[in-house]
Amino acid sequence: MKQGELGETIKRLPELPGIYKYLNSDGEIIYIGKAKNLKKRVSSYFVKQNAHNRKTKMMVSKICDVQITIVDTENDALLLENVLIKKYQPKYNINLKDDKTYPFIAIKNEGFPRIIYTRNPVKDGSEYFGPYASLTVMHTILDLIKELYLTRTCNLNLTPENIKAGKFRSCLEYQLGNCKAPCIGNQTQDEYDKAIRDIRNILKVNISEVMHFLKHEMQNTSANLQFEEAASFKKKLDILTNYQSKSTVVSQSISNLDVFSIVTDNGFAFVNYLKVMNGMIIQTQTVELKTRLDETEDEILRFAIEQLREKYSSNSKEIVVPFSVDFSDDSVIITVPKLGDKKKLLDLSTKNALFYKRDKLLYYEKLNPELKTDRLLTQMMQDLRLKDLPRHIECFDNSNIQGTNPVSACVVFKNGKPSKSDYRHFIPKTVVGPDDFATMREVVYRRYKRMLDENQKLPDLLVIDGGKGQLSSAISSLKELNLYGKIPVLGIAKRLEELYYPEDELPLYLNKKSETLKVIQQLRDEAHRFGITHHRNRRSKNTFQSELIEIPGIGKQTVQLLLKTFKSVKKVKEADYRQLVDLVGEKRADKIQKYFIKH
Repeated sequence: MKQGELGETIKRLPELPGIYKYLNSDGEIIYIGKAKNLKKRVSSYFVKQNAHNRKTKMMVSKICDVQITIVDTENDALLLENVLIKKYQPKYNINLKDDKTYPFIAIKNEGFPRIIYTRNPVKDGSEYFGPYASLTVMHTILDLIKELYLTRTCNLNLTPENIKAGKFRSCLEYQLGNCKAPCIGNQTQDEYDKAIRDIRNILKVNISEVMHFLKHEMQNTSANLQFEEAASFKKKLDILTNYQSKSTVVSQSISNLDVFSIVTDNGFAFVNYLKVMNGMIIQTQTVELKTRLDETEDEILRFAIEQLREKYSSNSKEIVVPFSVDFSDDSVIITVPKLGDKKKLLDLSTKNALFYKRDKLLYYEKLNPELKTDRLLTQMMQDLRLKDLPRHIECFDNSNIQGTNPVSACVVFKNGKPSKSDYRHFIPKTVVGPDDFATMREVVYRRYKRMLDENQKLPDLLVIDGGKGQLSSAISSLKELNLYGKIPVLGIAKRLEELYYPEDELPLYLNKKSETLKVIQQLRDEAHRFGITHHRNRRSKNTFQSELIEIPGIGKQTVQLLLKTFKSVKKVKEADYRQLVDLVGEKRADKIQKYFIKH
């Protein structure tokens, strides 16, 4: 990748957490890093390079490509960085410790299970939660569990037979009130298991009730002036607010599997692949495929799965996908998750595919702006349920204040952009008073009557600024011209940005971030701006002229001469008598001054 292309790639990076990989000219990974904000972090390597040390300067000089993986949190980025550095051992990364770097919380597989933390998970049937990138968070969770639930800390073999035989004696923890002593039969297995279920829910991030409890206790202790206790509860609440106990980037509950997601866009398909081994993501890649024969998503995804599994020599017996695919190997399990960790992995894969799609399309559109136009118009056609691409759109808006100087504006967009030379103003001729419906009916009729008379091409879409009333008025004119059904028409209401179609009782709501909605809003705003500007000019002009024209003996030509010379009524009023005489003569100058003395 050339230096200019690398710069463009960095500009398009998202401001999201994730990991970045730097590759050299041979495609080898030379550095892996984590970031809370990928765009800012990666950009920092390429600005103020004089501030870098010699090793960093050397590394930056060898960077030819940047690859990223988006994750949900900064902690996930830290964990994924840890896994990938151990796998690839890039030249410019500091060597990491062994696999015991990050701790887990375990619910041991035993009678009356202990809750412990460990850096060395083993397959002994115990449940592991984590890993935790922060020891502070992990110890806060353990302390909270210890306060809320009395669980044992000893390592006695609490089998029903041993308890019944009375082999154990209560210890100091029981005397201190930290344990209910199940070892001597003071607590049943069912009672203990109920506490374990609650603890499991906390560790699975079902912590809303726990946070509610902490907040309640904080408020109570504060109200009772127990400020030290209240501060302790607040500290725990703050930690839990930013707490994510379970990461899908590294998870002991997930075995070896492959995750695939797909997103498509107008002849392009983008497939993301996550390779998971021993509960850790060890490989990520997104590939682009160009469709040729209108292949279905099922066909494209199946092809990509076979290619990527072969490339990475994957023999995973489970594949996670967004929809069922007819895979050639019957020994492989196809999973379409709806909930849980596998669904979170699939969502993470989809997020990366969507970013890759956006990045690639922006790059292609920069090379060929027509691609952007065609994509936008195709998206609008789909969103608005049109039969043809809306290359020519017109929008109407009315403007008046207290019924004075009414104006209607028509703005025109061609290929998604304003065509200002085609904008038109209309001053109603048949409407008396502030009647928006009648005004809309008149101007729509006049606009399209003239287009028909002059054999002009009609628009592909007509947008009416207003609710059902204005829309109905426009439709009545289209019917009168026999154009109803030939020009697609819709109304946009300001309150909730809902779109109304003729004869549809329920409005259409588009996503607030939709490009289609943004174009329609731009149309509406441009029509409003264009109409208001002309309305203000008319009102201002009429205000100036009406006051001067009321002066007895002063005609329109004199008014125009005065305004042309002095620019405003105020300056005419403040003008020197000699100036007025030189401009309009003594008689008119006398009349102007006498008028302003009285008024």
